[in-house]
Amino acid sequence: MQTETITQIELDPQTRAFYCQALQLLNESKVPFLVAGAFAFERHTGIARPTKDLDIFVRPQDKERIMEVLSAASCETEVHSQHWLAKAFCGENFVDIIFNSANGITEIDNGWFQRAVSVEVLGIPVQICSPEDLLWSKSFIMARDRYDGADVAHVLLTCAEDLDWSYLLHCFGSDWRVLFSHLILFGFIYPAERSRIPNWVMQELSKRLQDEINNPPPNEKLCQGTLLSPLQYLIDVEQWGYKDARLQPAGNLTAEEVSQWTTTLTEEIKSKSD
Repeated sequence: MQTETITQIELDPQTRAFYCQALQLLNESKVPFLVAGAFAFERHTGIARPTKDLDIFVRPQDKERIMEVLSAASCETEVHSQHWLAKAFCGENFVDIIFNSANGITEIDNGWFQRAVSVEVLGIPVQICSPEDLLWSKSFIMARDRYDGADVAHVLLTCAEDLDWSYLLHCFGSDWRVLFSHLILFGFIYPAERSRIPNWVMQELSKRLQDEINNPPPNEKLCQGTLLSPLQYLIDVEQWGYKDARLQPAGNLTAEEVSQWTTTLTEEIKSKSD
């Protein structure tokens, strides 16, 4: 189901030309970047679907250089959110420049490039993110308006035997319950395919769960739901006395970053409803 040339996604000629130009300029700049989003998803699952933008992953220290490259090509650039996202616009088309996740967990570092896969996207040689990193980044997207659980299931279906499971367990770390939940759902979604998940992985995560059951829960009132959905658990942290797991020291974000992202999302939702 996998292919080394990404060609199936249908794009109108203007959008295709913009994506090709952007990828060519980024290649020429020699600034490291990875193609993600729909193109990476197609490569790893064989599922082609429409895309509204071109997603690229970059290291935080390369964000400004990437923006300069695209700005020189007559794109309008902006930092959409200080801790994870910038954008480059050319008319109705745009590039999402992603250097972290919205919850602050999956910062793009050198390891992403070491695990990258070399392919052609729209006839242009690029690197795309690994199936492990694609799965990791999608696993935490469980908001009311977007849930990537089906994407995770499809990556597991097509790539499970080849995944670096030790690396995945390392990635999720103390958030292993998120991974476990997707693996349990995978067995529900595809009963005949559940053996694709290595037994030792399920046994290890089951043991961790049993160890938790056998020990008292922590005393701290912490809500980790904000790592999954930035708005649906606001009542927990704003009115019910729970600490926000995104905030330092439990998480990686500052109060200012969380506030800015909450405001941005709220305004986007309001503008869509007007």
